[in-house]
Amino acid sequence: MRRRTRTPAAPLPQRAGIDPVRLRLPADPEGAWPTVRDHLLGRYAGAIGAERVDAMFAAGRFVGADGAAVGADEPYEPGRYVWFHRDFPAEERVPFEVGIVYRDERIVVADKPHFLATTPRGRHVTETALARLRRELDLPWLQPAHRLDRLTAGLALFVVRPGERGAYQTLFRDRRVRKEYEAVAPYEPSLELPVTVRSRIVKERGVPAAREEQGEPNSESRVELLEHRGGLGRYRLVPATGRTHQLRVHMAGLGVPILHDPLYPVVREDGPEDYTRPLQLLARTLEFADPVTGAPMRFVSRLRLSGLG
Repeated sequence: MRRRTRTPAAPLPQRAGIDPVRLRLPADPEGAWPTVRDHLLGRYAGAIGAERVDAMFAAGRFVGADGAAVGADEPYEPGRYVWFHRDFPAEERVPFEVGIVYRDERIVVADKPHFLATTPRGRHVTETALARLRRELDLPWLQPAHRLDRLTAGLALFVVRPGERGAYQTLFRDRRVRKEYEAVAPYEPSLELPVTVRSRIVKERGVPAAREEQGEPNSESRVELLEHRGGLGRYRLVPATGRTHQLRVHMAGLGVPILHDPLYPVVREDGPEDYTRPLQLLARTLEFADPVTGAPMRFVSRLRLSGLG
Protein backbone atom coordinates (compact mmCIF):
# COMPACT_ATOMS: atom_id res chain seq x y z
CA MET A 1 0.00 0.00 0.00
CA ARG A 2 1.32 3.41 -0.94
CA ARG A 3 1.88 5.62 2.08
CA ARG A 4 0.39 9.10 1.88
CA THR A 5 2.87 11.94 2.25
CA ARG A 6 2.02 14.17 5.18
CA THR A 7 1.25 17.74 4.21
CA PRO A 8 3.77 20.16 5.78
CA ALA A 9 2.51 22.76 8.23
CA ALA A 10 1.95 26.20 6.76
CA PRO A 11 5.11 28.32 7.08
CA LEU A 12 3.08 31.55 6.95
CA PRO A 13 0.88 32.82 9.80
CA GLN A 14 -2.74 33.75 9.26
CA ARG A 15 -3.45 37.27 8.09
CA ALA A 16 -6.61 38.98 9.38
CA GLY A 17 -7.85 35.56 10.48
CA ILE A 18 -7.39 34.05 7.00
CA ASP A 19 -5.16 31.06 6.24
CA PRO A 20 -2.54 31.32 3.50
CA VAL A 21 -3.29 29.59 0.21
CA ARG A 22 -1.55 26.21 -0.07
CA LEU A 23 -0.64 25.02 -3.55
CA ARG A 24 0.84 21.63 -4.44
CA LEU A 25 2.50 21.78 -7.84
CA PRO A 26 0.89 19.17 -10.12
CA ALA A 27 2.55 16.67 -12.41
CA ASP A 28 3.96 18.10 -15.65
CA PRO A 29 4.46 15.19 -18.07
CA GLU A 30 4.65 17.52 -21.08
CA GLY A 31 7.27 19.78 -19.53
CA ALA A 32 5.06 22.84 -20.01
CA TRP A 33 6.45 24.67 -16.97
CA PRO A 34 10.25 24.94 -16.87
CA THR A 35 10.08 27.23 -13.80
CA VAL A 36 7.75 27.83 -10.89
CA ARG A 37 6.92 31.22 -12.41
CA ASP A 38 5.73 29.58 -15.63
CA HIS A 39 3.20 27.51 -13.74
CA LEU A 40 1.94 30.34 -11.52
CA LEU A 41 1.56 32.62 -14.54
CA GLY A 42 -0.51 29.98 -16.28
CA ARG A 43 -2.60 29.50 -13.17
CA TYR A 44 -3.17 33.07 -11.99
CA ALA A 45 -2.23 35.60 -14.66
CA GLY A 46 -5.69 35.41 -16.22
CA ALA A 47 -7.27 36.48 -12.94
CA ILE A 48 -4.81 39.02 -11.53
CA GLY A 49 -2.45 39.73 -14.43
CA ALA A 50 1.15 38.70 -15.14
CA GLU A 51 2.50 41.92 -13.64
CA ARG A 52 0.83 41.18 -10.31
CA VAL A 53 2.23 37.64 -10.23
CA ASP A 54 5.72 38.98 -10.94
CA ALA A 55 5.30 41.66 -8.27
CA MET A 56 4.43 38.95 -5.73
CA PHE A 57 7.57 37.03 -6.67
CA ALA A 58 9.65 40.20 -6.32
CA ALA A 59 8.16 40.83 -2.86
CA GLY A 60 8.95 37.29 -1.71
CA ARG A 61 5.29 36.45 -1.18
CA PHE A 62 5.52 32.90 -2.54
CA VAL A 63 7.26 30.67 0.01
CA GLY A 64 8.21 27.02 0.32
CA ALA A 65 7.81 24.61 3.22
CA ASP A 66 10.87 26.08 4.95
CA GLY A 67 9.40 29.59 4.83
CA ALA A 68 12.02 30.84 2.37
CA ALA A 69 10.90 32.86 -0.63
CA VAL A 70 10.50 30.93 -3.87
CA GLY A 71 12.41 32.48 -6.75
CA ALA A 72 10.65 33.04 -10.06
CA ASP A 73 13.36 31.20 -11.97
CA GLU A 74 13.53 28.15 -9.70
CA PRO A 75 13.08 24.87 -11.61
CA TYR A 76 9.60 23.41 -11.54
CA GLU A 77 9.27 20.42 -9.17
CA PRO A 78 5.99 18.43 -9.27
CA GLY A 79 4.68 17.75 -5.77
CA ARG A 80 6.37 20.76 -4.21
CA TYR A 81 4.27 22.86 -1.83
CA VAL A 82 4.02 26.63 -2.19
CA TRP A 83 2.16 29.02 0.11
CA PHE A 84 1.09 32.62 -0.32
CA HIS A 85 -1.44 35.14 0.92
CA ARG A 86 -3.84 36.40 -1.70
CA ASP A 87 -4.73 40.08 -1.92
CA PHE A 88 -7.92 40.67 0.04
CA PRO A 89 -10.69 42.65 -1.66
CA ALA A 90 -11.82 45.91 -0.09
CA GLU A 91 -14.75 45.04 2.17
CA GLU A 92 -17.32 47.17 3.93
CA ARG A 93 -17.56 46.23 7.60
CA VAL A 94 -20.87 44.65 8.54
CA PRO A 95 -21.99 46.95 11.38
CA PHE A 96 -23.10 44.20 13.78
CA GLU A 97 -21.13 42.15 16.28
CA VAL A 98 -20.85 38.37 16.53
CA GLY A 99 -22.30 37.25 19.85
CA ILE A 100 -20.96 34.31 21.87
CA VAL A 101 -23.70 32.05 23.20
CA TYR A 102 -21.41 29.29 24.49
CA ARG A 103 -17.70 28.49 24.58
CA ASP A 104 -15.61 25.67 25.99
CA GLU A 105 -12.37 23.90 25.07
CA ARG A 106 -14.04 22.11 22.13
CA ILE A 107 -16.67 24.37 20.56
CA VAL A 108 -17.85 27.94 20.15
CA VAL A 109 -21.54 28.60 19.52
CA ALA A 110 -21.92 32.05 18.00
CA ASP A 111 -24.85 34.32 17.23
CA LYS A 112 -24.05 35.35 13.66
CA PRO A 113 -25.69 38.63 12.63
CA HIS A 114 -27.53 39.20 9.38
CA PHE A 115 -25.36 40.13 6.35
CA LEU A 116 -22.20 38.47 7.70
CA ALA A 117 -20.98 35.39 5.81
CA THR A 118 -20.01 32.36 7.90
CA THR A 119 -16.78 31.56 6.03
CA PRO A 120 -14.62 33.28 3.38
CA ARG A 121 -16.17 33.00 -0.05
CA GLY A 122 -16.22 35.21 -3.13
CA ARG A 123 -16.03 38.88 -2.23
CA HIS A 124 -16.56 38.18 1.50
CA VAL A 125 -13.21 37.20 3.03
CA THR A 126 -12.15 39.11 6.13
CA GLU A 127 -15.72 40.24 6.85
CA THR A 128 -16.88 36.77 7.86
CA ALA A 129 -17.85 35.23 11.18
CA LEU A 130 -14.92 32.80 11.02
CA ALA A 131 -12.27 35.46 10.41
CA ARG A 132 -13.70 37.75 13.09
CA LEU A 133 -13.92 35.00 15.71
CA ARG A 134 -10.38 33.80 15.02
CA ARG A 135 -9.10 37.33 15.61
CA GLU A 136 -11.34 38.29 18.52
CA LEU A 137 -11.04 35.02 20.47
CA ASP A 138 -7.42 34.34 19.50
CA LEU A 139 -8.39 30.91 18.16
CA PRO A 140 -6.44 30.57 14.89
CA TRP A 141 -7.46 26.93 14.32
CA LEU A 142 -11.20 27.59 14.69
CA GLN A 143 -13.31 25.99 11.94
CA PRO A 144 -17.06 25.88 11.21
CA ALA A 145 -18.99 22.64 11.68
CA HIS A 146 -21.66 23.81 9.22
CA ARG A 147 -22.64 26.87 7.23
CA LEU A 148 -25.36 29.45 7.83
CA ASP A 149 -26.46 31.62 4.90
CA ARG A 150 -25.00 35.12 4.87
CA LEU A 151 -28.41 36.81 5.08
CA THR A 152 -29.68 34.53 7.86
CA ALA A 153 -28.92 35.40 11.49
CA GLY A 154 -28.55 33.11 14.47
CA LEU A 155 -26.68 30.13 15.81
CA ALA A 156 -23.55 28.82 14.13
CA LEU A 157 -21.33 26.09 15.59
CA PHE A 158 -17.53 26.32 15.35
CA VAL A 159 -14.94 23.73 16.43
CA VAL A 160 -11.79 24.74 18.32
CA ARG A 161 -9.59 21.68 17.68
CA PRO A 162 -8.97 20.62 14.06
CA GLY A 163 -8.92 16.95 15.00
CA GLU A 164 -12.48 17.10 16.36
CA ARG A 165 -14.04 19.02 13.49
CA GLY A 166 -15.04 15.86 11.62
CA ALA A 167 -17.05 14.54 14.55
CA TYR A 168 -19.18 17.69 14.68
CA GLN A 169 -19.52 17.91 10.89
CA THR A 170 -20.79 14.34 10.90
CA LEU A 171 -23.63 15.36 13.24
CA PHE A 172 -24.94 17.75 10.60
CA ARG A 173 -24.26 15.38 7.70
CA ASP A 174 -26.17 12.56 9.40
CA ARG A 175 -29.03 14.86 10.46
CA ARG A 176 -28.41 14.31 14.16
CA VAL A 177 -28.77 18.02 14.94
CA ARG A 178 -32.24 19.40 15.56
CA LYS A 179 -32.42 22.90 14.15
CA GLU A 180 -35.30 25.28 14.69
CA TYR A 181 -35.73 28.62 12.93
CA GLU A 182 -38.05 31.58 13.26
CA ALA A 183 -39.27 33.73 10.40
CA VAL A 184 -41.50 36.72 9.87
CA ALA A 185 -43.63 36.57 6.72
CA PRO A 186 -47.08 37.61 5.51
CA TYR A 187 -50.03 36.09 7.34
CA GLU A 188 -52.33 34.14 5.04
CA PRO A 189 -55.49 32.97 6.87
CA SER A 190 -56.35 30.46 4.15
CA LEU A 191 -53.04 28.64 4.60
CA GLU A 192 -53.60 25.52 6.68
CA LEU A 193 -50.84 25.15 9.25
CA PRO A 194 -48.90 23.34 10.55
CA VAL A 195 -47.75 21.73 7.33
CA THR A 196 -44.79 19.62 6.25
CA VAL A 197 -43.40 20.64 2.88
CA ARG A 198 -41.45 18.16 0.77
CA SER A 199 -40.04 19.08 -2.63
CA ARG A 200 -37.07 18.73 -4.95
CA ILE A 201 -34.80 21.79 -4.76
CA VAL A 202 -32.10 22.46 -7.36
CA LYS A 203 -29.40 25.13 -6.95
CA GLU A 204 -27.15 25.78 -9.94
CA ARG A 205 -23.68 27.23 -9.48
CA GLY A 206 -23.61 30.91 -10.44
CA VAL A 207 -27.41 31.29 -10.29
CA PRO A 208 -28.48 33.28 -7.19
CA ALA A 209 -31.83 31.60 -6.56
CA ALA A 210 -32.62 27.93 -6.15
CA ARG A 211 -35.74 26.45 -7.72
CA GLU A 212 -38.21 23.64 -7.14
CA GLU A 213 -38.75 21.07 -9.87
CA GLN A 214 -40.54 17.78 -10.43
CA GLY A 215 -38.85 14.67 -9.14
CA GLU A 216 -37.95 12.79 -5.99
CA PRO A 217 -38.08 15.19 -3.01
CA ASN A 218 -34.69 16.03 -1.50
CA SER A 219 -35.90 18.57 1.07
CA GLU A 220 -38.35 18.63 3.96
CA SER A 221 -39.49 21.46 6.26
CA ARG A 222 -42.22 21.74 8.89
CA VAL A 223 -43.91 25.14 9.08
CA GLU A 224 -45.96 26.30 12.09
CA LEU A 225 -47.63 29.63 12.86
CA LEU A 226 -46.72 31.03 16.28
CA GLU A 227 -48.64 34.32 16.19
CA HIS A 228 -49.92 36.96 13.79
CA ARG A 229 -50.82 40.62 13.83
CA GLY A 230 -50.91 43.50 11.40
CA GLY A 231 -50.91 41.24 8.37
CA LEU A 232 -47.67 39.51 9.38
CA GLY A 233 -47.03 36.16 11.03
CA ARG A 234 -44.23 34.74 13.12
CA TYR A 235 -43.44 31.20 12.08
CA ARG A 236 -41.50 28.29 13.52
CA LEU A 237 -39.58 26.42 10.81
CA VAL A 238 -38.06 22.99 11.46
CA PRO A 239 -35.97 21.64 8.58
CA ALA A 240 -35.36 17.90 8.35
CA THR A 241 -32.86 18.42 5.53
CA GLY A 242 -30.37 21.18 4.67
CA ARG A 243 -30.66 22.19 1.03
CA THR A 244 -29.39 25.64 0.03
CA HIS A 245 -32.08 28.29 0.72
CA GLN A 246 -34.50 25.50 1.65
CA LEU A 247 -36.64 27.42 4.14
CA ARG A 248 -36.77 30.50 1.92
CA VAL A 249 -37.85 28.40 -1.08
CA HIS A 250 -40.51 26.54 0.89
CA MET A 251 -42.00 29.67 2.44
CA ALA A 252 -42.18 31.37 -0.96
CA GLY A 253 -43.77 28.24 -2.39
CA LEU A 254 -46.49 28.43 0.26
CA GLY A 255 -47.26 31.98 -0.84
CA VAL A 256 -45.75 33.59 2.29
CA PRO A 257 -42.20 34.62 1.34
CA ILE A 258 -39.99 35.66 4.23
CA LEU A 259 -39.96 39.40 4.81
CA HIS A 260 -37.17 41.32 3.03
CA ASP A 261 -36.03 38.29 1.01
CA PRO A 262 -34.07 39.61 -1.99
CA LEU A 263 -34.37 36.36 -3.97
CA TYR A 264 -37.77 34.79 -3.35
CA PRO A 265 -40.19 34.99 -4.98
CA VAL A 266 -38.46 37.61 -7.23
CA VAL A 267 -34.71 38.20 -7.58
CA ARG A 268 -33.98 41.85 -6.89
CA GLU A 269 -31.20 43.77 -8.58
CA ASP A 270 -27.87 43.61 -6.79
CA GLY A 271 -26.97 46.82 -4.99
CA PRO A 272 -25.63 48.25 -1.73
CA GLU A 273 -26.64 46.45 1.46
CA ASP A 274 -29.65 47.93 3.25
CA TYR A 275 -28.85 47.11 6.86
CA THR A 276 -32.26 48.41 7.96
CA ARG A 277 -34.06 45.60 6.09
CA PRO A 278 -32.50 42.28 7.16
CA LEU A 279 -33.98 39.02 5.97
CA GLN A 280 -36.42 38.01 8.70
CA LEU A 281 -35.00 34.54 9.26
CA LEU A 282 -33.28 33.44 12.45
CA ALA A 283 -31.57 30.15 13.35
CA ARG A 284 -33.05 30.02 16.84
CA THR A 285 -32.10 26.67 18.40
CA LEU A 286 -29.53 23.89 18.01
CA GLU A 287 -29.86 20.56 19.84
CA PHE A 288 -27.55 17.54 19.66
CA ALA A 289 -25.65 14.98 21.69
CA ASP A 290 -22.03 16.09 21.92
CA PRO A 291 -20.02 13.60 19.82
CA VAL A 292 -17.01 13.83 22.16
CA THR A 293 -18.65 13.68 25.60
CA GLY A 294 -22.11 12.32 24.77
CA ALA A 295 -23.72 15.13 26.80
CA PRO A 296 -27.02 16.59 25.55
CA MET A 297 -26.50 20.14 24.27
CA ARG A 298 -29.16 22.76 23.57
CA PHE A 299 -28.53 26.37 22.58
CA VAL A 300 -30.94 29.25 22.00
CA SER A 301 -30.13 32.41 20.08
CA ARG A 302 -30.22 35.70 21.95
CA LEU A 303 -31.13 37.60 18.78
CA ARG A 304 -34.64 38.68 17.91
CA LEU A 305 -36.36 39.40 14.62
CA SER A 306 -37.61 42.95 14.16
CA GLY A 307 -40.19 42.46 11.43
CA LEU A 308 -43.22 41.85 13.66
CA GLY A 309 -42.48 44.83 15.88
